[in-house]
Amino acid sequence: MPRLFHAIRAFLSLLFSGRLPDDLVLELGLMKRVTLTPTPAAVPPPSGDTAVRLLAALQQEARLVDFLLEDIAAYTDEQVGAAVRDVHAKSRDALERHVKLAPVIDGVEGTLTRLEAAGLDPKDKLSYRLLGNIPASAEVEAAVLRHRGWKVTRIDLPPQPAADKAKVVAPAELEVE
Repeated sequence: MPRLFHAIRAFLSLLFSGRLPDDLVLELGLMKRVTLTPTPAAVPPPSGDTAVRLLAALQQEARLVDFLLEDIAAYTDEQVGAAVRDVHAKSRDALERHVKLAPVIDGVEGTLTRLEAAGLDPKDKLSYRLLGNIPASAEVEAAVLRHRGWKVTRIDLPPQPAADKAKVVAPAELEVE
């Protein structure tokens, strides 16, 4: 008779609450299943040489540094627009190939977002920035998401050049005639 009682109790508990009561688990000699979620390895913060290597990759593959340092005032909007499309596409490809980015908050911009629900520690001021009418305590539980933010989850840059050339973003080019 106790087996039938346990079966009915287990059925009803699972039906209405989605779980077995702790005392029933112990009585039946069962163990609760614990699911461990792997924690991703922390990405080391970029160092100066990492920044130079990323700039070098963007320069080599998209000529981004050349474009950004060019004085574009003399060019027409059409000429700048044509150059931007090419530089944008190549820079995006290079960035996607070398750096894996993920949003800091994977939410919908313009919606009310609770910091804890978004996985943010309210004291970790490096992961988010408050805008607008900030209270004197600078502590809030929720705010409207204006930008999801970006964080690096993987960096895969070309090998580092020799130490004495580590600050060269793009070598000078000399044509022999």
